[in-house]
Parts: sequence; C-alpha cells; structure tokens
Amino acid sequence: MITTPFTLAMKGAAPDVVLHPYLLDNSEEIEIGRRRPLVLVLPGGGYSFRSFREAEPVAVRLLGLGLSACVVDYAVAPNRFPVALLQVLAAIAHAREQADAWHIDPDKIILMGFSAGGHLAASAGVFWNKPHYAAKLGRDSAQLRPNALVLGYPVITTGDAAHRDSFDNLLGDEIDIYSQTVSLEKQVSNQVPPTFLWHTWDDASVPVDNSLQFARALKRHGVPHALHIFPDGVHGISLANREVFGPERAADTRTEVARWIDLFDTWLQTL
Repeated sequence: MITTPFTLAMKGAAPDVVLHPYLLDNSEEIEIGRRRPLVLVLPGGGYSFRSFREAEPVAVRLLGLGLSACVVDYAVAPNRFPVALLQVLAAIAHAREQADAWHIDPDKIILMGFSAGGHLAASAGVFWNKPHYAAKLGRDSAQLRPNALVLGYPVITTGDAAHRDSFDNLLGDEIDIYSQTVSLEKQVSNQVPPTFLWHTWDDASVPVDNSLQFARALKRHGVPHALHIFPDGVHGISLANREVFGPERAADTRTEVARWIDLFDTWLQTL
C-alpha cells in the first residue's frame, strides 16, 4: 500500500497542492491486474481549514471497501475562488494519468467532499467542462471530468440556506461578483456526473435544503443521483462513529448515519 504524500506542481495555474494517496496493492493470489476505483477525498472546514475527521479516517474506511483513496490538501482562505477548484481538477487529471502505476480505473475517479469540501467537489462536477479552466491547466476538459460525486452535508447555495462563512472565505471581497456563479444549484447541467448525496435533517450549520436544492436540479437535468436524509446528527459527522469522535464525543455518534458509506458502496456498484 502506497501512503507517501507528494506535491502536485500546478505550474503557475494555482499554488502547488499536496496529495495524500492511500493506494491498495494487487496480489497474484486474487487478481494481479485489478483496477480499483479511486476516491479523491475533500474534507470540509468552511474553506478556512481542512478537517482531519473528514480526511484520513475516511480514506482508511474506503480502503476497507476495496477502494483506493487520495486526500487532497486543497487551498483555503486567504486563497480565493477558483484556486481550490483548479487544484482538484488537476488532481483528477493527474490520477487519470497515473492509472497504470496506481492500479486504478481511469473511468472511475470519484470526488467525495464534506461540507465546504462538498461544495468543492460539486464545483468540479458542474465546472469540469468549462474551457477556461482546462486552458488554465493546459489540459483537455475530458481529462478533468470526475466520474461520480459523493457529497456529504454539502454547502451548495448562496441563497437563504447558505453557510455564509464558507462563501466569505471562498470569495472574500469578490463575493458580489461571484455569488451567483458559486451557487451551484444554478450551475447544474446534464453534464454533471452521477451524484450520491447525504445529509442530516437537523444539521444546524449547513441546512439540509442545500442537498435538496442540488438534488432537485439534478433531477431537472436528468442526472442519475441518490439522496439519503437521516433524521438527526451534528454537522461534520463524517463516518458518524467512534473513530471520528472518540470517547469524549461518543454522544455524537449515530449508528444509522454511519450506514451512509455502505449505501454509497452499494450505489457505486450500479455505475
């Protein structure tokens, strides 16, 4: 298993970005030529930091499902839109180029984002085919396309259900210029990849309406998707188990919510 972090050079398009791969090896005993899906993990943190709770523990859990993973240390404030988006699009293209070395399927590169990381994953899902981003990266748009999105309690809208701090950190003084652009329910087209969404109904930080609005937009445009809403659970619940909360916050664990990752694994088999 490869777990050595490395820096992906952005060649002036944005600051260089560190990637933390968690790559499963193949075995002659099972299937030496196996090609696994790769999940690029984008932790949340309101675009001001990246939560460990939604990074390594998630990557390790994905390994247990037989998936390879890679945590992306995307840029946060004071970096502004579209810096983090360019980094994630470049990470997708790089992973696709490393398909042979990493034993991954280049047609199963999945973005999994939580909270503001969910906004970043969804941004890549709606903007991957915009020519100006491909031009900035010196790539063809097809190289930048995620094959699926997994959005956990994502920040989506700049409207009434907005998580204002995320957009303040993402846009800074240009919030009036880009506010409509980054309200992602307004950017959905039939080119968005299949999407798995999950949220808790009583999320007090990022209202569930964020996921509902995005799901409605996906439905309007005929994009395959699944939406799971759980009755209760704190924002930032991640895997919803003791691995991400520890004994001090055992009360925040939720067995029902912890099912989301198995539901995702089942959904993935349908793609």
